[in-house]
Amino acid sequence: MINDARIQVFEAHQADRGISLEEVKRRLKQLKIETPSWGYGDSGTRFQVFKKAGVPRTTFEKMEDAAQVHRFTGLSPSVAIHIPWDKVDDYSRLREHTESLGIKIGAVNPNLFQDDDYMLGSITHTDQAIRRKATAHLRECVAIAREVGSDIVSLWLADGTNYPGQADIRKRKRWMEEALRETYRELDQGMRLLIEYKFFEPAFYHTDLADWGMAFNLATKLGPQAEVLVDTGHHPQGTNVEHLVAYLLDEERLGGFHFNGRKYADDDLIVGTTNPYEIFLIFYQIVAALREEENAGARRTAERIAYMIDQSHNIEPKIPAMIRSVLNVQTLYAKALLINWKELEEAQVDLDVLRAEAAVREAFEQDVEPLLHMVREERGLPPEPMKAFLESGYVEKIQDRGVGGASW
Repeated sequence: MINDARIQVFEAHQADRGISLEEVKRRLKQLKIETPSWGYGDSGTRFQVFKKAGVPRTTFEKMEDAAQVHRFTGLSPSVAIHIPWDKVDDYSRLREHTESLGIKIGAVNPNLFQDDDYMLGSITHTDQAIRRKATAHLRECVAIAREVGSDIVSLWLADGTNYPGQADIRKRKRWMEEALRETYRELDQGMRLLIEYKFFEPAFYHTDLADWGMAFNLATKLGPQAEVLVDTGHHPQGTNVEHLVAYLLDEERLGGFHFNGRKYADDDLIVGTTNPYEIFLIFYQIVAALREEENAGARRTAERIAYMIDQSHNIEPKIPAMIRSVLNVQTLYAKALLINWKELEEAQVDLDVLRAEAAVREAFEQDVEPLLHMVREERGLPPEPMKAFLESGYVEKIQDRGVGGASW
C-alpha cells in the first residue's frame, strides 16, 4: 500500500488546483485498452523470428496469456484477433473459452499482406480475381466478428507500389473504394469499420492508403459506421499527431488508436518508451473533447474511442511487455486528466503563451503514482501489477509449452 502521507499531499495539491479527484478516478476506472493476440506470439524482424519458451501454441493459449494482463491491471478486458493468424474451426468455442477467462474478443483484423497472390496488391490488384478473393476475405472477417460478438473490424491495407509507373494509382484508388463499399454493406447495425493508414512499408514508392486524410475521406464516403484508426507509428517523422487527433475528433471520425512506440518509423515498441509527451498530448486533446459542452458530437466521439495496443515484442518477454504497455498508457492518460483547465483557459483568453504552455506541461510533470494506487486499491487490484504478475507463478507454469509456439 502506498504511503498515506503521500496520498494526502497529492490530494491536497489537486484540491488547491481545483481538480476533482473523484471525477479523475471515475474516468480512470472507465479506461479500457485492448491487447492484440499477435503480441503474445513469437515474432521478430525481417532477419529472424526469435523463439521463446512458454509462448502460446494456439489462439486459445493466447487468450489465456491476455487474461493475465487484465487480471493484474484491470485495463484490458478484450483481445484483438488477426485472421488467418487466429483462424479456428469453431469460433463459438473460441468465444466461450475467451469469456470463461473473464475477457472477450475485440476487434477482428483482416490480413491482406501474407498471401503470395497479394505481392502486387490485394483489393487494388490489376487482376479482378485477386481483388474478389481479397474482398471475400474482408467479408469473411465481418462474419467472424459477428460470430465472436465483436463490433469492430479494423483494417490496415498494405497495398502499394515500389516504383513510378508500376501501376495506375487512380484505378487502384477506385478498386479500393469498391471493395470497402462492399465490405461496409456487410456491417451489422452497431458495427464499425476502423480504417488504418500507413505512409510507407511494405511498399516504398506509394501506399494506396497512405495517411489520415485519405482514411478520413474514405470513411466519410462510406458512411457513419466507418471511422479512422490512428496508429502512433504510422506517420512521417515530425507529424503533429495530436493535431490530427483534434481534427478527427471535431469531425466525429476518430474511431480508435493502435498504440506503440516509435523512434524512426513503425517500430512496434512498447508505447511511451520513446516519446511519452506525444501520447500525453494526444490524451490532452481527447480529455478536452470529453469536457466539451458546445460540441456534443466531439464528446460522443471521444467517449467511444477504441484504445488498442499494436506491438510485436521481439526481444521482450511477451506478457510483461504488454503489462508495461497498458500501464504506460494509463499513466499518461492520468496525467492528462490532471490538467488545470481553468488555468489553461484563462491563459488562452489572456493570450499568455508561456502560462498556457506551463499549464499543460505541469500536468505532464506530476507524479501520478499515488492516484493510480488509489484507483487500483478501490478496484481490488494489486497496487503494483507488474510485481504481482511476476510473483504469481504464471511464467513458470507456461514453461511446459516448450519452445516453438504460434508465430505470425
